[in-house]
Amino acid sequence: MTPDVTPGVAAGAAGATAGGGPEPAVPARRNPLRGLVEANVVVVTALAIVSSLLIGGVLIIATSPTVLHALGRIGSSPGRALGVAGSTVGDAYAAMFTGAIVSPSGLGHAITTGHGWTAVLTPISETLVSATPLILAGLGVALGFSTGVFNIGAQGQLIAGALASLYVGFEVHLPIGIHLPLVVLAGAVGGAVAGFVPGYLKARTGAHEVITTIMMNYVFLDLLNELLATQPFQQPGQSNAISRSMPATARLPHLFGAGLRANLGFVVALALVVAAAWFMRRSTSGFAFRVIGSNPKAGRTAGIDVRKVTTAVLVMSGALAGLAGMATLSGTDFFLSSGYGGNIGFDAITVALLGRNRPVGVLLGALLFAALDVGGRNMQAATGIPLDLAFVIQAIIVFFVATPALVREVYRLRETGASLGQVLSKGWGG
Repeated sequence: MTPDVTPGVAAGAAGATAGGGPEPAVPARRNPLRGLVEANVVVVTALAIVSSLLIGGVLIIATSPTVLHALGRIGSSPGRALGVAGSTVGDAYAAMFTGAIVSPSGLGHAITTGHGWTAVLTPISETLVSATPLILAGLGVALGFSTGVFNIGAQGQLIAGALASLYVGFEVHLPIGIHLPLVVLAGAVGGAVAGFVPGYLKARTGAHEVITTIMMNYVFLDLLNELLATQPFQQPGQSNAISRSMPATARLPHLFGAGLRANLGFVVALALVVAAAWFMRRSTSGFAFRVIGSNPKAGRTAGIDVRKVTTAVLVMSGALAGLAGMATLSGTDFFLSSGYGGNIGFDAITVALLGRNRPVGVLLGALLFAALDVGGRNMQAATGIPLDLAFVIQAIIVFFVATPALVREVYRLRETGASLGQVLSKGWGG
């Protein structure tokens, strides 16, 4: 049986037989998406998100009793069954979008009358509020990952920054123009101190930063619980573990009026994204960080003090996480309670990986993560679909983004991107 031969290969073989040398082969048919991708991680990330939403749609169909009942009669009413499935998925994602970006119900009234903008813009405001600490803590975690230092202690550093900010908030009495900057600085210093301890231990004793930063999470969580039950942190007249409130002069001002919670903390986060990108790409210290992250031996040969770099990285990483604690305290919560910060410090690890450890990527990853969280709550309220499904979609997105080779294989794209290990060490310099 004669094997199949492509025209280009056959022509080349004929030319070689005739003695004129092989003719150029006709290029094989290519996937049209390949020209867009090449080494473009943005396109791969977008495909990962689209794939996750498609899988999420399948999960919504599989967990909706109404859809399952309609699909049970697909033989007799296929159009209705498919229509119910499509409308259920569409309503769920529409509710997620309107809950995270903008509420269209009062948009026309707000445009024509100029009133009612608060209700229209509340979703995007809440997304910005949720994204602010994720951006700050995510930058800190990404900085460590890019330098080869795995900071898993952002949660404890966040608490340390919040405690320092709170103390300066209620103990210092100054005008807002002086008091608020001191509160911001205290948050950074508190987180930096929390990062200095594991940094010093790694630099001087070789203690692994993963272990020490994890243990520091428990140290600061227990310290928070202890301080909330004692003076001067405990709210006077309270027996519960609730702190004193931040005074008005220590609170971050709102960006769009008192009715919307978006505040100056988001602007601070944006400024730090720009500063972080400049630092890692343009400064001498940032270059040293990148060299150590890529090849510590080469850094030592070049005269870079690896111990100082390691300590500095964890100090800076802790300072950014501490600012995340300050932003939430001074921006929206105004007091501390047991378990403060939730899982922000651990979600920051996800955001850093989602953003491939690039400052702009961290910003976009935090906004996406926050939008899914805030929009998922609206989806649950509007459609009855459990909020847990939004968390599942988050996890699927992270899974696909963390495995770009899988996305390229699914869409048959050229494999030109860096591996996850390379991304961890080179993300800030790319």
